[in-house]
Amino acid sequence: MSDIPKTQRAAVYYRNADVRIEERPVPEIGPGELLVKIRASGICGSDVLEWYRMKKAPIVLGHEVAGEIVKVGEGVEAYATGQRIAVNHHVPCNTCHWCLAGKHTACETLHTTHFDPGGFCEYVRVPPLQVDRGVYPLPDGVTFDEGSFAEPLACVVRGQRSVNLRPGQSVAVLGAGISGVLHVALAKALGAGRIVATDITPHRMAFAKRFGADAVCDAREDVPAFVRDALGRPADLVIVCAGALAAFEQALASVDRGGTVLCFATTDPGVLLPVPLNDFWRNDITLKPSYGNSPHDASVALELIAARRVPVAEMITHRLPLEETPQGFHLMSTPGGKQLKVVILPHG
Repeated sequence: MSDIPKTQRAAVYYRNADVRIEERPVPEIGPGELLVKIRASGICGSDVLEWYRMKKAPIVLGHEVAGEIVKVGEGVEAYATGQRIAVNHHVPCNTCHWCLAGKHTACETLHTTHFDPGGFCEYVRVPPLQVDRGVYPLPDGVTFDEGSFAEPLACVVRGQRSVNLRPGQSVAVLGAGISGVLHVALAKALGAGRIVATDITPHRMAFAKRFGADAVCDAREDVPAFVRDALGRPADLVIVCAGALAAFEQALASVDRGGTVLCFATTDPGVLLPVPLNDFWRNDITLKPSYGNSPHDASVALELIAARRVPVAEMITHRLPLEETPQGFHLMSTPGGKQLKVVILPHG
């Protein structure tokens, strides 16, 4: 397309309080690749983990993206210009020991793949491996805003699939940021029994109730007692969506016999969690982490979005143009604000 510019605006991350709008070249694509015009790019909670991000700064972040194909590389037959898509930045090889065992997020390829640059810019180059297994056409009726949820919801899908959430099970979600709210909404959609949630900010607790929690509690209170009172017993499944060590400790004390603690969030590096091994051994309790997603999970996520089973558009509290990305990072990294989900719209 002749109207593709040579340069573009990009929001470059130096740290949470230092995100700069800079001029960068529009990537050239090669055989097997796509050039995508970014229409929506969500700010993930992991984007504002400074210990995780600053070691690679300066960098253009953004991995929750949806957009429009504007150029197709030689040999690409499955996609065409003008097509509306979501794209995964991390994709597995599908052939290694871990992929063949169904452990796609342990795949080394998944941990090293990405698109060029990140999604907080106007155009990205999608490499051949992502073109092969990380591009998802948006169903009719799914907006770009909603399509940007394919990646975060896919991570939630994988987490709940990994612990085999079953209809009727009780669920406690500790931490009601966007990941926690997505877990609440998905558990509700999958037929969970009673669902409870905790957080330290009233507006997040209100969002948790709006999207399916039967009861909420301030996380600074006696959470295990709240869980037992609200559910009639400890929870079958406790999902930790807050990075504070206290949330993990509360989870260990809130899970029922035969139950599971799903560690969806993580702590800072080097933090150790004492686990009551004897109690877990005697009571058949599972401690399970979950990271990332696979292509299958992303496909399921888009189906859930298209079917309106998880109302992601209603979770967006801020839609900002690219030049206001620094404000978006401020919102997402400031505790106690009114934000739940911030989506950047590079082309308005």
